[in-house]
Amino acid sequence: MDFSLSEDQQAVQKTVRKFVDREIMPHIETWDADQHFETGIIEKMADLGLMGVCIPERYGGQGMDYNTLAIVCAELERGDTAFRTAVSVHTSLNSMTLLQWGDEFQKEKYLTPQAQGRKVGAYALTEPNAGSDVAAMQTRAKRDGDDYILNGSKTWISLCDVADHILVFAKTSPEDGHKGLSCFIVERTFPGVSTRGFKNKLGIRAGNTGEVFLENVRVPGENLVGEEGEGFKIAMSALDNGRFSVAAGAVGLIDACIEASVKYANQRETFGKPIGKHQLVQQMIAKMTAGYETSRLLVFRVGWLKNQGWRNTRETSLAKWYACDAAFNAAVDAVQIHGANGYSHEFPVERYMRNAKAPVIYEGTREIHQIMQGEYALGYRKDKELRRNLPPWPFEKEGEVSQGQE
Repeated sequence: MDFSLSEDQQAVQKTVRKFVDREIMPHIETWDADQHFETGIIEKMADLGLMGVCIPERYGGQGMDYNTLAIVCAELERGDTAFRTAVSVHTSLNSMTLLQWGDEFQKEKYLTPQAQGRKVGAYALTEPNAGSDVAAMQTRAKRDGDDYILNGSKTWISLCDVADHILVFAKTSPEDGHKGLSCFIVERTFPGVSTRGFKNKLGIRAGNTGEVFLENVRVPGENLVGEEGEGFKIAMSALDNGRFSVAAGAVGLIDACIEASVKYANQRETFGKPIGKHQLVQQMIAKMTAGYETSRLLVFRVGWLKNQGWRNTRETSLAKWYACDAAFNAAVDAVQIHGANGYSHEFPVERYMRNAKAPVIYEGTREIHQIMQGEYALGYRKDKELRRNLPPWPFEKEGEVSQGQE
């Protein structure tokens, strides 16, 4: 087992950390307070190749391995969850889904400009009455000649107001439950598409999240991803990628909590000595360190499985559950270490705590992942082969077809 980062990975990590320190850290408190999503950061990330870091070069990406995506997400969340979320949604949930399930037409038209950062992608699964219970989805897609007509609404959609392309899940056969779901590429410019961003969220206030409305939206048949009725499998495989980058981001948030807590513990004095000399403060920082190291290993294990082209739903679920819980606990302890100052906007840890709560809920609540892990351990849950697999890394050269692809 080799736990070291390659030279390329180290270079990416160094580049993103410098980018975060220069472009995000000086402004994030203002953006968070103003509830402002700075789209210029996406443009600058595109210039660095971060919007398609693990997409093959033939489709406009950087062609790096999946753990490099994890490194990017960890470093971005060290700055703020909002910008890690942007990469998670754009790359993990949308672009990697097109890489796995899209046909060559869709990859050329939609994946390539997204990997280059010229277009932004989003993912629309959740509805007001359908979160974990995907089968309760109300959005419908009805065949009309060569097209589909979509009606419905989605909620808690990240990048809703800025995305150019949105993967929308809708029922084409409502009577078939989750087996009647299908996936479509919807362009923002299609008539009948509208969005509305949320304000006054508990956390991730510097991010863009909200609703997507679909009113008689005509979508070309060529924008159907996969086959009719395959939407549930596509959605769940997309979440394997989304949860991976969410867990990676949690590693970065723990890192930020450690960084802030160590700095404060060495500066703040009580009873004639730095508070870092008090054992209970040391205990809290020690727990953060354990959470960081364990989460990092779980995430890199998932990335390694993805690099092999192997199914990783179980391992991704565990990494997402553990890392997000560890990040929230680290943020709570970081506030405690800062005492009354931790309750102030003058220090970053209160923002870390607010931001850390959302990942414990989205892309499968903590409770959903606990149930999944219990079912795996008891033998009640087994993952079946998918018709299409995420391509292993290193990626094939132009003209070659990866194992599991059609």
